[in-house]
Amino acid sequence: MSQEQMLEELQEIRKLLTPGPPAPKPEGLMDEFKDFLSKYKVMGLAVAFILGLYLGSLVNSLVGNLVMPIVQLFLPPGLLWENIVLGPFRVGAFFGDLLTFLIVAFVIFMLVKFTKRIGID
Repeated sequence: MSQEQMLEELQEIRKLLTPGPPAPKPEGLMDEFKDFLSKYKVMGLAVAFILGLYLGSLVNSLVGNLVMPIVQLFLPPGLLWENIVLGPFRVGAFFGDLLTFLIVAFVIFMLVKFTKRIGID
C-alpha cells in the first residue's frame, strides 16, 4: 500500500470519526415536550413501571393463593402461616413476603435472560 493510499484511508477514517452537526434545538413548548419524551424514553419507563406494578400484584396472588396454601398443608391444623409469631415478630408474614420477593426476583431474572437471548438490551 502506498503512502498516498494510506493517507486517503486515514482521511476517510477521520471523516467517519468526526461528529456531525448537532441536532437543531426544538422550537416551541410542544416540540420541547416531544423532545423530552423521546430523549428520556418516558413512555418506555411508564410502561415498565405499570407492568412492574401488575407483575408484583400477580406474584403476590401466586404466592398468597397457590404457594402458601401448599405450605399450609404441612402446618398443624388450626395454625395459619400468617399468624406464626416468635415473640413480637410476625415470622409467618415475613416468610410469605420473602417468598414473594424471591419469586419476583426469579421472574425478573428469567425475563432479562430471555430478552438478552433474543437480542433486546
